[in-house]
Amino acid sequence: MNIAPTPRVSNWPDLIRSAMRDVGTSGIVEVFNYGRGRQGLIPLWVGEGDLPTPPFISEAAKASLDRGETFYTWQNGVPELREAIATYMTQVYGATPGGGAFSPANFFVTIGGMHAIEIATRLIVGPGDDALIPTPAWPNFVGALEISGARAVPVPLDKEGRWSLDPAKLEKAVTPLTRLIFFNSPANPTGFVATREEIVETLAIARRHGLWIIADEIYGRLTYDGRRAPSFHDVMNPDDKILFVQTLSKNWAMTGFRIGWLEAPSELGYVIENLVQYTTSGVPVFNQRAATAALEQGETFLAWQIERCRRSRDILCEGLAKTGRVRFFKPEAAFYLFFSIDGFSDSRALALKLIDEAGVGAAPGSAFRPGGEGHLRICFARDPEQIAEATRRMARWIAA
Repeated sequence: MNIAPTPRVSNWPDLIRSAMRDVGTSGIVEVFNYGRGRQGLIPLWVGEGDLPTPPFISEAAKASLDRGETFYTWQNGVPELREAIATYMTQVYGATPGGGAFSPANFFVTIGGMHAIEIATRLIVGPGDDALIPTPAWPNFVGALEISGARAVPVPLDKEGRWSLDPAKLEKAVTPLTRLIFFNSPANPTGFVATREEIVETLAIARRHGLWIIADEIYGRLTYDGRRAPSFHDVMNPDDKILFVQTLSKNWAMTGFRIGWLEAPSELGYVIENLVQYTTSGVPVFNQRAATAALEQGETFLAWQIERCRRSRDILCEGLAKTGRVRFFKPEAAFYLFFSIDGFSDSRALALKLIDEAGVGAAPGSAFRPGGEGHLRICFARDPEQIAEATRRMARWIAA
């Protein structure tokens, strides 16, 4: 019996859902892949520092493994970690809008902040829905929306002495299709820190139009004035429709651990637990033990890391400013410098030239949507000496 050979498929992309096929490719990843493995390159293109996770955190994970904690676990997070998150949030933000301490029932452990964003997005939007995003913005916000079938509507930030949000412009972008405002402050890539007034006005817009807010405040403590950044926690009411996403990646050098949390009304707990089950089936227990140690013992490390970033920021800003050709607002928070260089408008081409000719890897501003083109983003969460060398290389290249 002869069996005909299976025909070779040459159009695989046409056979999958268009919503998945058409999700945009990250411009950051493209540049990363272009420069990967270059001898002597200083890689400043991704949003993580050069520090390994502190030993007191890693040891907690190792101890958990030694205890054999390698089985399925609570879908919404082990009770000890949810308690630690609630205690941490009470210490950092004070009383809840209802006047008491934060409750573990409002926190759901996720595989990093991105998983929290994905779940939050799925809770609110789907095909035919719009979400407003102040831009330039981290491209993963748009990716999460597109995967859900929703549409991202950019609302460009203003540049008048600082990156700032015009509430009138935000409200003008609202239509009957709008369901959500994505709000990232302190922001990646710009370092924009929303004032209390900007947060109050954004919340007022959401209330008037019945919109949800997804608040990404993961850099809220990575500030350089000694205070945490203003938060929706400071102004919200208990019935405001706000979901908060958080991660342990940045504050405690835990990017590879992939652990974060979603903060939501406890009444949504069973829905969120289902979404965790159907996406990841929970976060490994040993990662959760590490996260608990970070929250309970990590204040000294966080303070040291912020001061280290401050030194690197100042070296980078002062060195590039001296060239006379680099334009930026000195970041108030987070660990990114978003800048332009006179004479260059194509950020992708500029990023590739910096790799080839200066030995420095930066992310192209075009990856961050409207308002980003013509800029580069550099992550300065690295050894100040390495940032000094990167600054010298760029300054020499600019002067050449």
